[in-house]
Amino acid sequence: MPHSISRTLPLLLATSLLSGATLAQQTPAPAGNDTPNAEVSKTPPPGQTPAETVQWAWASLTESVQDTKHFETQTQALNALSSLGTNPHANQLIAAAMKDKNLDVRTAAVLAAGKSKSRALVEPVKNLLNDPEPQVVFVAATTLWKQFKDKSGEDVLAAIAAGDRKANPNLIHGAEHDMSRTLHSPSALTKIGVVTGATLLLGPFGFSVGAVEYARKNGSDSSRVQAIEMLSDEHSEGVHDQMRTALDDKDPGVRAASVMVLGSYHRASDSKAIAFLLDDSKLPVRLAAAAAYIDSSSATTKSKTPHP
Repeated sequence: MPHSISRTLPLLLATSLLSGATLAQQTPAPAGNDTPNAEVSKTPPPGQTPAETVQWAWASLTESVQDTKHFETQTQALNALSSLGTNPHANQLIAAAMKDKNLDVRTAAVLAAGKSKSRALVEPVKNLLNDPEPQVVFVAATTLWKQFKDKSGEDVLAAIAAGDRKANPNLIHGAEHDMSRTLHSPSALTKIGVVTGATLLLGPFGFSVGAVEYARKNGSDSSRVQAIEMLSDEHSEGVHDQMRTALDDKDPGVRAASVMVLGSYHRASDSKAIAFLLDDSKLPVRLAAAAAYIDSSSATTKSKTPHP
């Protein structure tokens, strides 16, 4: 990993964890989307009605978050689902992912819960304070503390601060972590240090160090993405118009981040523009667009779940 990337990751994580989650509509998901009977098409079939496109978007997100053969796809879907805030169906999918066998997926699910700001996910996150993997415990504790102002994991953080407990994955006996994938990398120790020192990076490409590499190789400018995520709190007409303009940006990370912010305005008039990204060449962009299309279909603007 280039020195500049490893040096800026902790800063990027800090801004990501403090940035607001995008808003969400409360309409329950269409029945039958929890366990799709057939593989969902890569892009929505032509000639669909808006309601049918919403149903397709839910099916696409559900299939992706349950794709246990490709954990990268799961983490990208979790990031997209986090933009739906307190939506009950999105929350259900995130909570289910917290029980996944894969370490990275469980960690991503906790981070998605924090990014969503949904109080309905506090208890599932608390349950992971007893996870066998120190990394998951650490992320759960920090998410509860920073995102939900909940001190349930205070003892964990105190123990880590005192040096009495490891905050990094156990390289020898990692529970379900695919160590061959990690240790075969020539920069394994550096990447592990980034993951454990800065948790995992939030962003449109998922939640792992591998996602950072994916973004870099695809020409994504993480500073632009971070700026967009922070602007999501503003919700002004100027930001709205800027997000619409950015939908055709050459940077896939910018497209993914912008479309999720645009969806949070809950305007049906944005749906057509968002729909163009449902067949984007990049999977993270398609998943972000699917969540944004659901969001934009809401007739009533909802506010973020407030902290107590």
